[in-house]
Amino acid sequence: MFDSLGGTVQQVRLTLYTDSFVVRGALTTRQRRVTDMLNLAEDRFLVMSDVTTDEFGTRGETNRAEFAQVNLASVLFAVVNEPVSPAPELRTPKIPEEALISIPPFKVTGQIHLMPERSLRDALSELTGHFLPVTDATYWSDSLGEARTQAELLAVNHERAQILAPHRVTDPWAGLDSGSVGASETPPEPTGW
Repeated sequence: MFDSLGGTVQQVRLTLYTDSFVVRGALTTRQRRVTDMLNLAEDRFLVMSDVTTDEFGTRGETNRAEFAQVNLASVLFAVVNEPVSPAPELRTPKIPEEALISIPPFKVTGQIHLMPERSLRDALSELTGHFLPVTDATYWSDSLGEARTQAELLAVNHERAQILAPHRVTDPWAGLDSGSVGASETPPEPTGW
């Protein structure tokens, strides 16, 4: 399996999120980047070693297995536990754009990387691949009670994402001055007592 790939065989620790489980384990690969590990997989699944699985909504139940096969179609996104620097010869100049990705039951914000000198519409239509990289990411699930978690890099399953849109963080209180609009006024006395 690894003979035709070139590069050094390594074990990479990954965390995979599905709709029901968090799967943690090691993947043996010659690929350097998590998106390549997922997009260039020879099969529709990954075989991981030293695996733990936690089901959402359970209390303290963790299953352990020496090996497990994980269906790639069920993976919402993957988080790299130890990100690697891309090889300089593989770099393509791209423009980072803040995005909000809805991948129920999770939401992800972070930087997607688009081709330069294109309209945002065209750049979004050129995003292809089964798994897309998101850098400086934050992910959470309100419905599952999963708190906001930061990740340097995660790869989102493009086919499972329902919305991928440019995003700007806005402060709902911006522009409101606490000292204006009646803050210093005393309320009127009740009448008719």
